[in-house]
Amino acid sequence: MASDRLSDLPEGIFSLLDTDLYKLTMQCCVLKYFPEVDVTYSLTNRTPDMKLSRAAFHWLQAQVEKLANVTLTEEEHQYLKSTCSYLNEQYLRFLSTFRLQPSKQIKLTFTPLEDTGQDNDLGDVSMCTQGLWVDTILYEIPLLALISEAYFKFCDRDWTYAGQVEKAYQKGVHLLQQGCIFSEFGSRRRRDYHTQDLVIQGLRQAQNDAERNGWTGKLSGTSNVHFAMKHGLPPVGTVAHEWFMGLAAITNDYENANEIALRYWVATFGEGVLGIALTDTYGTPAFLKAFKKTLPAVTSAVPGPATTLPSATAVSTVPATATLGATEPPNHVSMDGGSSEKKNLQTYAQVFTGVRQDSGDPLDFVKMMRDFYDQEGIKEKKTIVFSDSLNIDLCIQYKEAAESQGFQPTFGVGTFFTNDFTRKSTGKKSIPLNIVIKIASASGRSAVKISDNIGKNTGDKATVAEVKQRLGYEEKEWAGGDERTRWGKPDQPRT
Repeated sequence: MASDRLSDLPEGIFSLLDTDLYKLTMQCCVLKYFPEVDVTYSLTNRTPDMKLSRAAFHWLQAQVEKLANVTLTEEEHQYLKSTCSYLNEQYLRFLSTFRLQPSKQIKLTFTPLEDTGQDNDLGDVSMCTQGLWVDTILYEIPLLALISEAYFKFCDRDWTYAGQVEKAYQKGVHLLQQGCIFSEFGSRRRRDYHTQDLVIQGLRQAQNDAERNGWTGKLSGTSNVHFAMKHGLPPVGTVAHEWFMGLAAITNDYENANEIALRYWVATFGEGVLGIALTDTYGTPAFLKAFKKTLPAVTSAVPGPATTLPSATAVSTVPATATLGATEPPNHVSMDGGSSEKKNLQTYAQVFTGVRQDSGDPLDFVKMMRDFYDQEGIKEKKTIVFSDSLNIDLCIQYKEAAESQGFQPTFGVGTFFTNDFTRKSTGKKSIPLNIVIKIASASGRSAVKISDNIGKNTGDKATVAEVKQRLGYEEKEWAGGDERTRWGKPDQPRT
């Protein structure tokens, strides 16, 4: 590892907010509607040749155990209360006493390729997380960050922190000068905590220069809530595939899973709040069939104040005097829009600010969305958030394509910011781990993701095949979507 790594630098996870915002928003929904649902999560290493050593695994075990000691501080509680008005008081009270229980909820195993009993034995790590959804949903981002940190702390030490602030600054300057609006999305595959901290310092310096020089781009925030609080940036994000995957598994209604997930989302937060829709969990064409449907008049199903008050300051569509007897759970309202006489409700496509592109060909996606909005007669300028393996050149390319079709493009840039290193010994690229943790089951049923690219299919293969058949899914394979080499090859020169 780098010689400039000081012994007093932080390691591991020490803040409950060291996670992405969408984990909190989804946990808020789960607490409200699915507090008793059991789930499991599984780990996939899309770069299987990059293995952990036994020493790295033991360090990882110790760090996972320490997660039991991480709690929300009063300062963090007040920050969420003042900054994230869409998180309701009931949820914030829950979070203030929330504790992870890794000894009960996480099973870690190490399988060496050749077992000599030595610390340098290399092997595969398997990880299973199990428990109530509301209790386990916050593990994903910290666990991914810890696995990456373990690998680069013990297995690949041929790198240094030197130049990380300047590198991030130069990337930020280039994007800002080109008029790109972007956020830092790098928590899950960061090299470690210190790297992400350095990167955000560099990006903030670039944003300061942009404001002084009148550049049209903007650093709009970070998905990491802890770093947003630390650096005075807006926390950004809405929802992940997990929400759609969980709802589909719970209901076993893949034909209507997208709409059911959207209904619960709006029921929790209100119309127009956290309004970027993720389209590709079961393929964007299937999502758009739900997106053009009308919101039901009924939006909530919890007795008491929570029945009528969304978790945001937005106006609920349920009258203030409504009670449980006057409402139905969102997934129980008929799929024709409910029995309400109110027929002038807007569609999801009208209510949501825009969409997020996270798999498949981004240029095809831009055209698909333009055709969709035109067919729906929606003239309002919508946003497309690009978030799939971005770099500077891709951001600029997608910006031009989206703007030419009348969209406002924004970008969530992750690994390119927080795990971009060169080898000290050769000057060649130091390849990041490509690892994911996905919900594997909910209510005893397999949870799967199809996406807009076959390389991102996730979950039980038989269930994936069944869902594709049920939805009439057309197989897609994008030339740029090889997950094994998405971030480069070991012998690749630094560009």
